[in-house]
Amino acid sequence: MPYEYSDQDPLHPENLKAKQRDLRDGLPTPLTLRVHRSLSWLRRAELEGDDEDVRFILLWIGFNAAYAGDVAQASGQDGRRERDAFLEFFRTLVRFDARHRIYDMVWSRFPQEIRLLLNNRYVFAPFWLHHNGVVGYTNWEERLEGARRQVNRALAEHDTATLLSLLFDRLYVLRNQLVHGGGTWNSAVNRAQVHDGTALLGCLLPIFVDLMMDNPAHEWAMPHYPVVD
Repeated sequence: MPYEYSDQDPLHPENLKAKQRDLRDGLPTPLTLRVHRSLSWLRRAELEGDDEDVRFILLWIGFNAAYAGDVAQASGQDGRRERDAFLEFFRTLVRFDARHRIYDMVWSRFPQEIRLLLNNRYVFAPFWLHHNGVVGYTNWEERLEGARRQVNRALAEHDTATLLSLLFDRLYVLRNQLVHGGGTWNSAVNRAQVHDGTALLGCLLPIFVDLMMDNPAHEWAMPHYPVVD
C-alpha cells in the first residue's frame, strides 16, 4: 500500500523526513543510515535559496550519502570506477521506478539542460587531465566525441540509467571544481553548469530517496563510515 503523505507535495524534504520517521523502525540499518544522512543534507539544501554554489555542494553530499557503498569500495579496493558505482545505483532505482518519475524528469523536464551539460567540455574530465599535463589525454576531443556517441545511443534507446551515469560523471567534475577550490565562489565562468546541476540534483535526489525507502528489501550496502562505538 502506498505511503500516505500529509501534504500535496510528497517529495518535499519535510514530507520525506516525516515518511522516514514513520518507516525507520522497519528499515534495515544500511538503508536507515543512507536515508537519514541524505535527508539531513537535502533539508539543509532546501534552506539555501540564493547561493547555488553552496546548494550544489549540499545536494551532492546528500546524493553521495544515498548512493555510496562500503568503506572497501570507498578506498578503491575493489577497483570499481566512480561511473560504475553510479550506473549500478541508477539501474537499481530505474528498476524500482514503477511510476516513471526519474524517466519523466530526465526526458520531459530537463532534456535541454542535460544535453548542454553532456556536451560541455568544461565538465569533461579528460579535457582537464590534458590541460593539467597528464600523459595520455591529448586526444580528449576524440574522447568527448566518443562520449557524445554514447550519449546519443542512450538518448535513442531511452536508456535512463546510462544517461544518468554519464550526466553524473559530468556533475562529479563540477563537484571537484567547487570542493577542491578549482573555481571562484559565485563565478560567472561556470554559472550555467552550477545552475543546471543544482536544478537537476534538487529534483532528482528526492525521487532517489523516496524510491529507496519504498524498497527496503533490496540489499543496500552499509554506507561509508557506519556508526561505530
